Amino acid sequence: MDINRLSPKNGSNKKKLRLGRGQGSGKGGTCGRGHKGAKSRSGFSKKRGFEGGQMPLQRRIPKFGFRRHFLRKKFSLINLDTIQNCVNRGKIKDFVDQEVLLKNNLARKNNLIKILGRGELRSSLKIYASKFSKKALLSIKKTGGEALSI
Repeated sequence: MDINRLSPKNGSNKKKLRLGRGQGSGKGGTCGRGHKGAKSRSGFSKKRGFEGGQMPLQRRIPKFGFRRHFLRKKFSLINLDTIQNCVNRGKIKDFVDQEVLLKNNLARKNNLIKILGRGELRSSLKIYASKFSKKALLSIKKTGGEALSI
């Protein structure tokens, strides 16, 4: 088999129907668009949600409620195993606060901090944060550390 002898299977390629080429072609005159109306005009495009002039569904249903995303407090969530990794690498010594977490790219500047209990802490640390999960509190106290709220 040679590449120059490849050809498509018989019947798989159809010729493109040429519109507007006389009555004998079967698609002359109106070119299959029918008579009059917006769909027969050139440049027509139906808008999304358009229902033929009927009041569309998204406008029939009343608006309700509102969301206050701008008032929601944003938390940086940090697990104990992440803190322990930093301790192992020598990036955290004896306490953890927002400045230490910012230096290690674990928190953002304006976010509050919540410590979560995934993994385990093997070194006793003083941890300053806005919130602690129950599991994190137990793990910190078990190692002899302190959990201090900001």
